[in-house]
Amino acid sequence: MHTLVLGSGIVGAAATWDLVRRGHEVTVADTDYDAAVRVATEHGAHPLPLDASDSVSLLTALNAHDIVVSAIPYRFGESVASAAVSTRTHYLDFGGNPAVVAVQKKLHNEAHEAGVMIVPDCGLAPGLANVLAEDLIASADDGPIDSIQLRVGALPQEPVGALGYQLAFSPAGLINEYAEPCEVIENGVYGAVEPLTRFEDVAWKRWGPLEAFSTAGGTSTMAKRHVGRVTALEYKTLRYPGHGRIFRALYEMGLFEEKSRSSSGPPRPVLLEALERSLPRGEPDVVLIRVWREQAGDRSQVQIVDTARDGISALARTTAFPATALADLIARGVVNQPGVSTMNEAVRGSDLLPELVSVGIEPERI
Repeated sequence: MHTLVLGSGIVGAAATWDLVRRGHEVTVADTDYDAAVRVATEHGAHPLPLDASDSVSLLTALNAHDIVVSAIPYRFGESVASAAVSTRTHYLDFGGNPAVVAVQKKLHNEAHEAGVMIVPDCGLAPGLANVLAEDLIASADDGPIDSIQLRVGALPQEPVGALGYQLAFSPAGLINEYAEPCEVIENGVYGAVEPLTRFEDVAWKRWGPLEAFSTAGGTSTMAKRHVGRVTALEYKTLRYPGHGRIFRALYEMGLFEEKSRSSSGPPRPVLLEALERSLPRGEPDVVLIRVWREQAGDRSQVQIVDTARDGISALARTTAFPATALADLIARGVVNQPGVSTMNEAVRGSDLLPELVSVGIEPERI
């Protein structure tokens, strides 16, 4: 199976490693050809210089591959997915932006006719956490489910500074999660709440105390999908205490805005540059996932704790490996659902989760 990985950052590199391990013939492409060469050389793949905004070069690359895993910014989600449909190339990305996913969903009929799967939201959250939540819904008793709750965080193992945070991925992606409306089900009704609100304290052995607060994108399509079955559904991000309220203050001051209100220009690029410059990187990290269902007084809970191994960070592992596992399931014909569907719609936990055991990602039922 010829598989293309777009992007040679930490997630693209992890995806390359796992796809090669799974027996795929992998090409890793990047506008930074030197970076692509480094990743390809390290993991036994082929490098390719590619600017995803160049439609001709993109189509040429996609035509030569059966599957593409996109680890480039979400703003390319629509154009790369559309190109993949035209070349009949299965497509997976890490999503996280509901507006982009909504546009990708409009490709469903074309993708179905082309016989390809277009699967956004294939990372950690949205992605793996949502598959765990869907499993809890599918295994519930008949009748209404009182609550489905998701709590997910990628954290430095030791908090540093007032934010208690290190830059694990693009600051643009981080601020996107903190700036957009957060989809929920509340009192049986689909709706949205403001980001960086609904704070709660979270105890977690070895890693607590923590805080959780509302962020965008983590519910994927679940809020709309389960209205009528689930009374309450919500996703919150986990951080060390104090982090969320600092960013809430920045949000309230308008520093997330992308349009200029003064001669100095829009504030968001300045904020992104400051985060890029000042936040630490590369320290040992941990990913925490806790998902639970409440129904008729009973609670069923599953959680994952993952740390770095094989030179790959916990965030890169838990973001990349669900997507590469699904790509392999598609390549083997185990999952065959042409059209556009998010990861939680495309694959059952009973198929996906066993594929993650070989990389040491295993849920614990509590």
